[in-house]
Amino acid sequence: MKTKKSKSSAQVSDRSARPQSSSVDASKRPIRIGIVGCGNVMDGAYMPLLQKMHHKGQAQVVGASHTSRERCQTILEKWAIPNYFATYQDLCRSPEIDLVLILTSMNEHGAIAREALRAGKHVFVEKPMAVSLKEAKELLAEARNSSRFFVCAPFVTLSPTFQIIRQRVAAGDVGKVCLARARYGWSGPDWAEWFYRPGCGPIFDLAVYSITSLTGILGPAKRVTAMTGIAQPKRMVKGRPVKVEVEDNAQILIDFGGAVFAVVTSGFTMQKYRSPALEFYGTEGTIQMLGDDWAPEGYELWQNSVGAWQTFYETDPHWQWTEGLNHLVECIQTGERPTLAPEHAYHVLEIMLAAQAAGRTGQVQEIESTFSLEKRKENAGKAEAAHRIHDPRRE
Repeated sequence: MKTKKSKSSAQVSDRSARPQSSSVDASKRPIRIGIVGCGNVMDGAYMPLLQKMHHKGQAQVVGASHTSRERCQTILEKWAIPNYFATYQDLCRSPEIDLVLILTSMNEHGAIAREALRAGKHVFVEKPMAVSLKEAKELLAEARNSSRFFVCAPFVTLSPTFQIIRQRVAAGDVGKVCLARARYGWSGPDWAEWFYRPGCGPIFDLAVYSITSLTGILGPAKRVTAMTGIAQPKRMVKGRPVKVEVEDNAQILIDFGGAVFAVVTSGFTMQKYRSPALEFYGTEGTIQMLGDDWAPEGYELWQNSVGAWQTFYETDPHWQWTEGLNHLVECIQTGERPTLAPEHAYHVLEIMLAAQAAGRTGQVQEIESTFSLEKRKENAGKAEAAHRIHDPRRE
């Protein structure tokens, strides 16, 4: 196959968007949050978390913005959100808000995050950070000039099981990793057409988790190729057929250099699966994450020196994929830098765009951006073996 460079020429380093501390004196009061986008993710995932954080005195939602008040009035009343902002610009510029939480459709992420950073707010944006490298590069530049924190989903690298797997790989517990595999997919959403429009699709919506996990352990990628396509040209959304305009099926191959390769299987084409979320094949063994990387259930380890599979349960079964918000709020209150580097999110975005380009052109895409892996926690404990854990579900 021919090799073609991706359109990005950005060499992104960790210096570009990592403020040392927050300038908001929020150590003695709840962080005031404004939400842009009042859909399913806000109602079903983030508001239950924010309610818990409110009861602990960590955060309070002071306002929200949506495409129209009529379309979100029920949600505003359900969660007793006191203020509605007609535009996201009004919300971002409000002096009553410290942190802007962006939960809109993907095409809107970049513009809203840029507005919030320019308004001097901390910013939390769901994945992806933007849908073009130009937008994403602008966000890193804005964050570089801001004293606020900027974090981007997904937050798979925060889970205890992920941290343990990364530590064991780094420690050489399976030898040198040569191959890796990741998967995440399902049959596809039926509540919004934009999932099947340019700027979305399963690569941005699902594969982003797998790519974040793989790069979070193996480091920056060098090259990408892919086979992508539209397997189901028509989808039913809200009871009516819609035309699919973006890839809904993908196999992505990532070259990490040094003959280390990984594959990502993803699509709105997977009904069910019973397989590990992540697999790392080393010269001395294998380690694999059970469940999904956004909802891990533990991991399995094979070591040649042991000669048997060992199973370890998730150490925190209550861990949620929304944990990044809790992490950001704690960092704002303490002034500690978040471990979620926006440079990593930028790198993942470049890989996703490169996969789309490779699938359409048949040309390998070179990846030009980079990032530094966060320092692993030396005191991260290893999960207890499954047979040592009392599980009341067995009774």
